[in-house]
Amino acid sequence: MSQTDSASSLQAKAKAIATTWRVLSSCSLPVLWCLARLLGPLIYRFSRRERQVTDINLREVFPELPPKRRRARGRQSMVHSTATMLELGFAWMAAPRRVEASVNAVHGRELLDEARAEGRGVIVLAPHYGNWEILNFWLSSHFPFTAMYEPPKIAGLDPVIRHGRERMGASLVPTNPRGVASLLKALKRSEAVGILPDQVPSWGSGVFADFFHRPAYTATLLPKLVARTQARVVTGVAKRRDGHGFDIHFLAADERVYATDEVTSARGVNASVEAAIGLDPAQYQWEYKRYRKTPEEEQGHPEFRRFRLYR
Repeated sequence: MSQTDSASSLQAKAKAIATTWRVLSSCSLPVLWCLARLLGPLIYRFSRRERQVTDINLREVFPELPPKRRRARGRQSMVHSTATMLELGFAWMAAPRRVEASVNAVHGRELLDEARAEGRGVIVLAPHYGNWEILNFWLSSHFPFTAMYEPPKIAGLDPVIRHGRERMGASLVPTNPRGVASLLKALKRSEAVGILPDQVPSWGSGVFADFFHRPAYTATLLPKLVARTQARVVTGVAKRRDGHGFDIHFLAADERVYATDEVTSARGVNASVEAAIGLDPAQYQWEYKRYRKTPEEEQGHPEFRRFRLYR
């Protein structure tokens, strides 16, 4: 296939995806939830990669659960992940009043209000839980909000996604030193910024810290931001009510996130994510390879591949 044909194919794919999002944006949340309940178990059954990663993660995190209950949780998790994908059009394209009305309750907002009243910025740890795009919508609707953004692999989707995330006033900055500088400026203005705490960073940008009792390579951006701004750290999630909207929860972060030591801070970050997952473990995106990097690989162990969790 020529480069021209490849570019045309990607453009057509981007148009098809964007059109699908547009169509789904007109659907009600109960309808999208019903679709997710139909498609999620099928994806879990027939997508070998998604099922295997989900099962491995759940086995590591919840070893006390009988296999049958772990598989049931895996299917539930796939339903929620499917719902999140189906709800993207709703979060990015539906009328703002519809999206705002989908938020039934906001718990812990005082954590953000108190910090800003004290002249402090707020760092929101937003893990892959529930529907994080609804969380982005709500935050950018109610606070000056800045978040890092990495363009999608399909370039034609970039303007669609960027518009969806910025339409309520969010400022998206690149995942590079210039973006970090923008986050620092926002925090010094007593604004809110969002960080993905459970995304595996590139080598050199993280440390290993336990996540559910297993070492996970965790980004070290947070202690750098806290040290220079004295910002408050909270965990934020939009918990799904199974087709009946969302409850947004802001939880005070584990106190270790304020430590200057990077490993201690990373442990606090992971403990904060664990606490949010505890609200409903099935709503976490367990099909993500959170343990992809291993300490043995970082140490240059000659047989580091033997220690990998995912094959």
